[in-house]
Amino acid sequence: MVYMRTLRLALLVVLVLAGLVLLFLQPIRRAAVAYLSLDYVVDEAPTQGATFDALDEGRTRFEVAMREVASGLDQPTELVAVPGSNLLLVAERGGTLRWLDIEGGARGVLLEVDTRTVSEQGLLGVALHPEFPKNGRLFVNYVQERAGDDHTVIEEWRVPAGSDLATAKATAHAELLTVEQPYQNHNGGQLLFGPDGKLYVPLGDGGLKNDVHGNAQDRSTLLGSILRLDVDLPAPHVPPDNPFVGEEDVRPEIWAYGVRNPWRSAFDTQGRLIVADVGQDLWEEVGFARRGESLGWNAWEGLNCFPPDAECNPGGHIAPFWEYPHPQGLSITGGLVYAGAAIPELRGRFLTADFVTGRLWGVPVPPSGDGPVTDADVFAMGRWDFLPSAFAATRDGEVLIADFGRGRVMKLEPK
Repeated sequence: MVYMRTLRLALLVVLVLAGLVLLFLQPIRRAAVAYLSLDYVVDEAPTQGATFDALDEGRTRFEVAMREVASGLDQPTELVAVPGSNLLLVAERGGTLRWLDIEGGARGVLLEVDTRTVSEQGLLGVALHPEFPKNGRLFVNYVQERAGDDHTVIEEWRVPAGSDLATAKATAHAELLTVEQPYQNHNGGQLLFGPDGKLYVPLGDGGLKNDVHGNAQDRSTLLGSILRLDVDLPAPHVPPDNPFVGEEDVRPEIWAYGVRNPWRSAFDTQGRLIVADVGQDLWEEVGFARRGESLGWNAWEGLNCFPPDAECNPGGHIAPFWEYPHPQGLSITGGLVYAGAAIPELRGRFLTADFVTGRLWGVPVPPSGDGPVTDADVFAMGRWDFLPSAFAATRDGEVLIADFGRGRVMKLEPK
């Protein structure tokens, strides 16, 4: 009898402890993400030039130069060229969106948002409406704490149509979308308009590791997906031709899914969306995203089953057309398709880099199909002493790269 009472008491204690663990599991995980996240701060003076080593020795060596066009920025996360001008919009992680004259050097603040900056959070994305010179509409993507939880916020701001950004005052107009973020990493964060005039919103899987909640393949959540919005429609801004409109238990904003942390993407000359998706432990990848299709995460990491000892179905998703292994890189930063004239050998190539190692590549884009691209066809442009966080094209198609670590904007030039 005493034995049974002791057993029941022990069982009750176990159940209570299990309940407490479940109750506090996510806060513990969130604390771990915050504590273990690296702080990418660079203090020493930059070195000059590039080095070529590791697997880059087996790729085609293509030498370029880098020239600093701006400095004194605070952890730039995004660059957006203003059409028809020398102005560049620079998003800083802490919540400031600056305008910068890359020719004359003048700069100022266009807007500021209150944002969280734990781990990978911050002001992460900016996009100008295709008719921005006529309507003054711009959109930002940032993370904000609301009622104790973190949320990605997609928000529209406006300046007077046709105004000079050097003197204009931007005002918040409306929120398009908010998405709760369970953890402080894998936010994605970019905004970009497609050739169809719609706003594309790549979102990460919600963070921590391994897509612990299975978000990337769960279309009832927006996390781990690429959203497509029509900002010219009233809320909820869902285009009627999105692939999952009307499907039960599927969010209609989703255009594609199965991504881990799509930090930067770009459309090519055919209107195809190229996604650079940050990998987990072994592989970084570049591939296409298409309407209604999965990019494979979390059953796949690059061209490889995930986890590595798992069995996975080779069909049912879009495989990337190029991947590279750790440790030659640890976090891919896409990217844009080069359309300038200064370096004709790069025309049509997708320029991408690694945020941690500073390597820069020119990857050929498959003219049709999904690839793959062989390593020998990739231009290795060296390992540079910077932390590349974003790319932008000037009005003549030349390439600017944000250096997160030293707060600079660099311009890619012929050697």
